[in-house]
Amino acid sequence: MSQLIRHVIAGLGLACLSLPSYAQKKAAYLAPRQYPVYQTTTPIKLDGKPDEAAWQEAEWSQDFTDIEGDKQPAPAMRTRLKMLWDQDHLYILAELEDQNIWATLHQHDTIIYHDNDFEIFVDPDGDTHQYFELEINPFNTVMDLFMPKPYRENGDALMNWDAQGMRTATHIDGTLNKPGDKDKKWTVEMSIPFSAFGFFNQHIRIKDSTMWRINFSRVEWDTDIVNGKYVKRTDKATGKPLPEHNWVWSPQGIINMHAPEKWGYLFFVQRPVGSTPVKLSIPAIEEAKENLWDVYHQQNTYRQSHGRYAASLSDLGISETTFTVNGITYTLSMEAISGQYTATISDKTGAHKASIDQEGKITTKKH
Repeated sequence: MSQLIRHVIAGLGLACLSLPSYAQKKAAYLAPRQYPVYQTTTPIKLDGKPDEAAWQEAEWSQDFTDIEGDKQPAPAMRTRLKMLWDQDHLYILAELEDQNIWATLHQHDTIIYHDNDFEIFVDPDGDTHQYFELEINPFNTVMDLFMPKPYRENGDALMNWDAQGMRTATHIDGTLNKPGDKDKKWTVEMSIPFSAFGFFNQHIRIKDSTMWRINFSRVEWDTDIVNGKYVKRTDKATGKPLPEHNWVWSPQGIINMHAPEKWGYLFFVQRPVGSTPVKLSIPAIEEAKENLWDVYHQQNTYRQSHGRYAASLSDLGISETTFTVNGITYTLSMEAISGQYTATISDKTGAHKASIDQEGKITTKKH
């Protein structure tokens, strides 16, 4: 789904609409980025300024890239971030270079991406369902929502969800809404309680090497100065605003942030920030899950043509059911009826095992 369609659906509350078939197509695999987040033992003052020693010790992420990755030009402006955590909170600091900083929206839960914004997407258990989105503009106006499942599965954006206890701040290095001068950057600082990501008193347990799926996006609109104000640049033929730029931390490969299986990996490290870096690695089965996504996308194509799901892998044209990824040999199998299916990859011992169902929900065997 295009980012623009995603935005229109969310803005109009029409996430339950059927999506065009191209929304189901599989993009080429891009290795997700990783970030090890270390602990802070001192409080973080939320003012949008990274003055604390803990922030000085934390490592910057890689610079943001285009949402499609290297197939598109590199972003015109630099975006990067840092993260920290303590027993109760995840802290995020983002730095967005910009020579023309502007904003218009002040009301909570308005559609913030109509301004330039910074966005966060979080799926704590990595199953691609029940995930969270947070957006913030230079005015420090926030939109937060919960997705029971992605838009591609007719998920509804639940705007009545709020990140309880979250604190945010922005700082402008320049002047906000003052055309004609050259600004430098704006920064975002956030403190998000882990409890905000739990439901029905669910306790989110963070320990050493806990892994989340996470990604970050920056929406940037081209602007002109008209009558002393910033105005979105328009297409001369249609008079409509030009499409926004979508710059992200971990490239998606498609213009759609709502494909959680493509997000990056956040590793919690139970050591003070500034400690000797530890070597972390993505579980071996993560890349092997691409074979499950192959089944998912082929089943969607099959259903569009036949009105039902394929009963077997051979019906999908999949004859090779044994494959090796990262030195581990897996067998792919599937159980299916006309309206649902479960595809599974597993090694011989069952120690490495994961499944996907017709809604694209991933289940992974816990070690």
